Amino acid sequence: MTPDWVTAFADTARKRFLPSVMWPYDQASEEHVTVDRSADFESWNRYACSDMAIITQWDDGASTTPGTDMTSSSSMPSLVMSMLADLQVQPGHKVLEIGTGTGWNAALLAHRAGSGRVTTVEVDPTVAETARHALQQAGIAVTVIRGDGLHGYPAAAPYDRLIATCGLRTVPYAWVEQMRPDGVLLIPWGTQFTSTEATARLVVASDGNSASGPFTQRVTFMRARAQRLTVGDYDTYVTADAKEGAQRSHTTLPHDEVFGTTLWDANQFALGLCVPAVVHTKGPVENGARPVWLLSLNDRSWACVLFRDNGARFTVYQHGHRRLWDETEAAHTWWTEQGRPGFGNFGLTVDKAGQHVWLNAENNVVSQHIRGQS
Repeated sequence: MTPDWVTAFADTARKRFLPSVMWPYDQASEEHVTVDRSADFESWNRYACSDMAIITQWDDGASTTPGTDMTSSSSMPSLVMSMLADLQVQPGHKVLEIGTGTGWNAALLAHRAGSGRVTTVEVDPTVAETARHALQQAGIAVTVIRGDGLHGYPAAAPYDRLIATCGLRTVPYAWVEQMRPDGVLLIPWGTQFTSTEATARLVVASDGNSASGPFTQRVTFMRARAQRLTVGDYDTYVTADAKEGAQRSHTTLPHDEVFGTTLWDANQFALGLCVPAVVHTKGPVENGARPVWLLSLNDRSWACVLFRDNGARFTVYQHGHRRLWDETEAAHTWWTEQGRPGFGNFGLTVDKAGQHVWLNAENNVVSQHIRGQS
């Protein structure tokens, strides 16, 4: 923890903002468990004071037990701290937060920036009201707005700092417009290819017309609701005609070489930059084969690669206008030729024309090869 945040964390305990019933992840059972403060305060308090993310809502509030989708949470305190350190909030700064959650992050920001200096926007009405109540109970002056954070909050602009606590695939230019020149935006950003993201630390240009900066660390956040991914069913891609007309080939590239072994590897992040509008998923193991699917989001092109443990040659099927495995293999080759750059080697620029990702100057590579993200 950096010295400038010690007092804020000491005075603003996370457990003051957590609900009575919450769902931390249990390492032993490898599933989310229900913890009720009134029934088992010791367990509730242990999780509340731990360095782990805690789920506070399922299925947009439709489920009161672990459901299908995690839709609100309290992030790991260590991640909260590292993102606040990247944001570099100073006393007197005016701050906009996108995604209120429990209200704890807004409370920390207010402790640092000053009373009445923080505005936070939350799309879920129940989450917004619960956070507003928690902040009021703690005596912390934060303006809580129930609305779509992708529009920002122009009524209180301009801002010195903006932080998003939800994952983005497209950064709204409205956020840049509501910032002061030299202001800083910290945004979890990724592609449709995978859930792996990185925080982009963008600095607004002196003319206020753009914001640009490097990615700072690997993260995974729940996506902004308006940017949630919708993919067609398997049957809409792999029709009888598609099976019949699929092109068959082979590759010698192993799965882990192309896609990495975990979400934290840079492989999938880099592939997503070069293979736009594509989702990468894994199918169930069948007859010793581990299928990996690539599905296009702008048509019904698809590819499937059947990887086998200890294999040296793997079968590839492709169908549609795009040859998605060919695109993926070419992207992997490019990434390898650049020295396998990590998250911190890439950066993001947002302007009136849209957004684009670039590879830093140390790699001597121009940005136009990384396409499809504008």
